[in-house]
Amino acid sequence: MNDGDLQELYRDIILEHYHYPRGHKHVDAPDIHNEGKNPVCGDEIELEVKLNGDVVEQVGVHCVGCAISVASGSMLSEIVEGKSIGEVKRIAQVVKAMLTGADLPEGVDPADLGDLEVLQGVRNFPVRIKCALLAWTTLVEGLKNYESGNGAAQVETAATEQ
Repeated sequence: MNDGDLQELYRDIILEHYHYPRGHKHVDAPDIHNEGKNPVCGDEIELEVKLNGDVVEQVGVHCVGCAISVASGSMLSEIVEGKSIGEVKRIAQVVKAMLTGADLPEGVDPADLGDLEVLQGVRNFPVRIKCALLAWTTLVEGLKNYESGNGAAQVETAATEQ
């Protein structure tokens, strides 16, 4: 596949998730509720997660913002349901590495991540990396809050890291 084909695929998948976001639902009695904001471009996300033990049972993602931010949240909702907290953290680590150009954890092939693989294309637009990371940063901060015993306490996360 040539570079032009990859860019078209990237645009098509991002736009598909933007126009038809997955996980756009309310989760009853969530174990995790977190809100994230990207002050640079105004993206906002509200994330609700229902756990069954150590496994993500349901994810609700309500994102308002640019196509990349909404698409990333949509992809997050698709891939994390049914995964353990440990698996979710590892996926978030892989997404961050893909976006920032860091080395991927050993044994990880982005092609195994479904639509998430196209987020690698965001690296070509450094000002958009925070947009793509917002959902993942919000999720990881919510998981940290949950694991520290704060349950569904609302946490607000600003996507300031890159």
